[in-house]
Amino acid sequence: MSERRDLELIADLVPAGSRVLDLGCGSGELLAHLIRTRGCSGYGIELADANVQAALRHGIDVIQLNLEEGLALFDDRSFDVVLQLDTLQHLRNTEHMLRETARVGRIGIVSFPNFAHWPNRLRVMGGRMPVTKALPYEWYDTPNIRVGTFADFEVLARKCGLAVTDSFGLQDGAVVRRWPNLRASVAVFRFEQR
Repeated sequence: MSERRDLELIADLVPAGSRVLDLGCGSGELLAHLIRTRGCSGYGIELADANVQAALRHGIDVIQLNLEEGLALFDDRSFDVVLQLDTLQHLRNTEHMLRETARVGRIGIVSFPNFAHWPNRLRVMGGRMPVTKALPYEWYDTPNIRVGTFADFEVLARKCGLAVTDSFGLQDGAVVRRWPNLRASVAVFRFEQR
């Protein structure tokens, strides 16, 4: 999450004082923000060397781990909140990681680029893959393994036995609750295990 307003909107979903696990924490910016402004504690998980170093510079306790291997090193309910922001589209086994998120944390929060956003639909109708702020790569050099939509995640959450407790889209730093599958470039979900 690089846009400050998006970071603050997602941070508002995390209860003050929570123990947080941030999967794919990047530079650790969000976890540092949660520690500083909401009294949270926790760990970041990151694979890329440069991001691990950046997270350490932010004062984050970070574990270098490939998320494809799962979260076996954490006990059930080890965390109050598990974050997966802009991470799911990079993983091969999304369903397994969502189940692991629900196992390890009482609350899960995910965000990902919403491929069903109307400008993306227009671009595909014109015969091309979209390149946007939320999907900034050409199809041939993207780190995304898959693309997803707001509506697709709702189906996957049910399949995984998750209860979605809040969902909305983000568009240019604003919350979109009406027709987010069409009007938002980023999908955000807060969920718990049923």
